[in-house]
Amino acid sequence: MELATVITNEPNGNYVVAADIGSDGQLTLRSAYATGGIGSHVVAAGTGATTGPDGLNSQGAISVSASSNMLVTVNAGSHTVTLFKIDENDPSNLTIVGEPISSGGHFPTSIAFNHAGDTICVLNGGTINGVSCFHVNQTSGLQIIPETTRYLHLNQTTPATTGAGSTVGQVLFSADDTQLLASVKGLLPGPPAVVGYIAIWDIDESDGSLSEKYMPIAPPKNGNNPFGFTRIAGENSAIIAADTNDGFTIFDLSDGSKSSSVDVNTLGAICWSTYSPKTGNYYMIDAGGAVFEVNIDSNLKGSVVQQYNSTNMVGLFDGDVASLQDNDFLYILAENFSTIEVMSLNAPGKAQQIQSLDVASTLIAAGIPIGSSNQGMATFIKKT
Repeated sequence: MELATVITNEPNGNYVVAADIGSDGQLTLRSAYATGGIGSHVVAAGTGATTGPDGLNSQGAISVSASSNMLVTVNAGSHTVTLFKIDENDPSNLTIVGEPISSGGHFPTSIAFNHAGDTICVLNGGTINGVSCFHVNQTSGLQIIPETTRYLHLNQTTPATTGAGSTVGQVLFSADDTQLLASVKGLLPGPPAVVGYIAIWDIDESDGSLSEKYMPIAPPKNGNNPFGFTRIAGENSAIIAADTNDGFTIFDLSDGSKSSSVDVNTLGAICWSTYSPKTGNYYMIDAGGAVFEVNIDSNLKGSVVQQYNSTNMVGLFDGDVASLQDNDFLYILAENFSTIEVMSLNAPGKAQQIQSLDVASTLIAAGIPIGSSNQGMATFIKKT
């Protein structure tokens, strides 16, 4: 068995929900674990009311490492992060390690491991926004790394307000772990119009500290609003970012010469992205109920291979790909914790939906508080 995880992100208690991944890629709900923190929800400009089913407006609210067998999640309402140990022989068996620790800011929304699994960095999106990084100690928990709390200085609130300026999207390490990347969403058409960007901090290899200032990388022409993003395979300095205004944007982070934006006729807004080693393609998730399969050639030119629509897939969120033996599977969280959708990625352009797992009914029956704030998707495949 392998593991798929999401978080409830509820203000009366945040839980990690763990599901077994079977050999056929299908899911079986297994357990829910309290994080010791609480969730939260973005609010609308002007009213201060919670807005829409996307609680954190982010990608990567939960992250796992197969290198260290660890899992980490944000607790947006308590401004903390929580570390768990994954039982490699029974991955859905999680054990909390240490106590939840301050995220270094307000309203943490995204979190990521480095490749060794011994460092995590968290992205905060509230009044105090920016990044902070931590050493991962498998016995005592998380310990702040000096000189890694760095600020974006966005004019934001706690919880974050949408429709009133820039909001954060995702944090991720570069392919060689020498840089930390964070997406900052803009506000278009405004007013006032604000174009998003990718913020990049250099990582000092000697002590793990971050450069004092970040380097902002603006999107190419027609790219406006980077949300979730994924490293491009085989490239150290290139990412593909979902763009809620246009479709998707490819960032050439070396010199920008190969950056491009591709307009897509979406059903809603493309917000999340992930990659399949099996097909060699990227899967861009549209909140309106579609998945766009994208190929990127050796010149970093992107094109849509296939569009997958489903009446069962309205209101899609974060997703992740798991590689099992000779096949890849895409797992997508649906809004209001109604379902987790599973697609088999048999070959390029040949994805098939194989399961729509009812999550809400099981959690309600177990007394786990759920609402409209659920977030994240991370899959764990044990290293062999």
